Amino acid sequence: MATNPPKIKALLSGNERLQKLKAAFHDKYGQMPLFYACAPGRVNLIGEHIDYCGYAVLPMAIEQNILAAVSVSDTKTIKLTNTDPKYKDFAVSADGISIDRENPQWHYYFLCGVKGLQEHLSLSSLAGMCCVVDGTIPASSGLSSSSALVCCAGLLTMEANHKSLSKVTLAEMCAKCERYIGTEGGGMDQSISFLAEEGTAKLIEFNPLRATDVKLPDGAVFVIANCCVEMNKAASSHFNMRVVECRIATKMLAKARGLDWRRLLKLGDLQKELRVSLEKMLELLEELLHPEPYSREEICRSLGITDQQLGEDILSANTQHATHFKLYQRARHVYGEAARVLQFKAVCDSSPPSSIAQLGDLMKQSHASCRDLYECSCLELDQLVDICLQAGAVGSRLTGAGWGGCTVSMVPGERMDSFLKTVRERYYVPDARRSALEKQSLFVTRPGGGAAIYIMD
Repeated sequence: MATNPPKIKALLSGNERLQKLKAAFHDKYGQMPLFYACAPGRVNLIGEHIDYCGYAVLPMAIEQNILAAVSVSDTKTIKLTNTDPKYKDFAVSADGISIDRENPQWHYYFLCGVKGLQEHLSLSSLAGMCCVVDGTIPASSGLSSSSALVCCAGLLTMEANHKSLSKVTLAEMCAKCERYIGTEGGGMDQSISFLAEEGTAKLIEFNPLRATDVKLPDGAVFVIANCCVEMNKAASSHFNMRVVECRIATKMLAKARGLDWRRLLKLGDLQKELRVSLEKMLELLEELLHPEPYSREEICRSLGITDQQLGEDILSANTQHATHFKLYQRARHVYGEAARVLQFKAVCDSSPPSSIAQLGDLMKQSHASCRDLYECSCLELDQLVDICLQAGAVGSRLTGAGWGGCTVSMVPGERMDSFLKTVRERYYVPDARRSALEKQSLFVTRPGGGAAIYIMD
């Protein structure tokens, strides 16, 4: 795999989307773009809510992406416009970038990537840019539209300022800078956006970041279905609440085992410190944490800290209001899901005759854990998963953060047509709003390539 994002010579003829974007750019700015930058969305096949706990995940890039046309100027102004009119134009001085995490608008995600690149390279000033952004990833769908926008912005800012960074560095930088908007993610979305390769899923591991090819079985396809409920991670405390619950669970377990709990933040780091298996971690969990929710008082008493210290040192800005924490359930999901990721890869690697059925079972177990232990599903997602399984999928689960967004289903190739027909008739057609969104909400996906710069030949 090449170290840096590719620069691809592209022909406008035959590429209707690039032609439209070029025309939109000219209409807006009265000039032609210098180059284009692209970053794909992703579907996570298994490994939900565990990247920020330090565990490996198994996503693949999808065809839907963020594509931007860019020109460079010496005006010291960054001008942004979106081909979708519901996203308003925005302009800011390149020397005065600030991000309002209380107001997670689309342009602030873009500026996360710009600011991240500037800070990573310690650039005193940035080139001015004019950008037109076009996205085909449904917003708030669990397919990483916001992270793809951050990645695209980081990549095009690098190119506009004549810098060069590796895919791994860009992925790590974009994972870090998305936190400017308040989301405490773990890095999966940015990693697959840069490290993806056509035709293969990836096992993404962290610290250090690395990606390993995972060949998916022949004879089955993956289908994405959007439940049409939107959830913006940055506009809600659900996501960061789970991050915080895992952080507290780490500290409570570490304290119970006599470790230096103050420096441990992730359940994965705790396992490394104890040098035990995931199965043993699940046993320790049963022994050391109770299923009933923990109050702030109980946590403070166990850790020997004040409520003020809990708020300042452990909770995030948008979880200060929380009074109870489900530590046992969250940790049990994380350790179980981490094991399922490794089992999924092992089945893909060994490719037994029953591989499709085995992978389907792991996907079903994953959804049950997300629904019951991590509580990141919703009624519509559960209904859609059930319909997908009844329609012929061997496995189906929510994908992405949850609380809305998409399911991913594994379907034997010979059942594909009847599967799509049944899901369409039972989930989309009966509801007018869903029916109107169906064309962009139900589709077959294959492993796509990673982020790239396009230069016109």
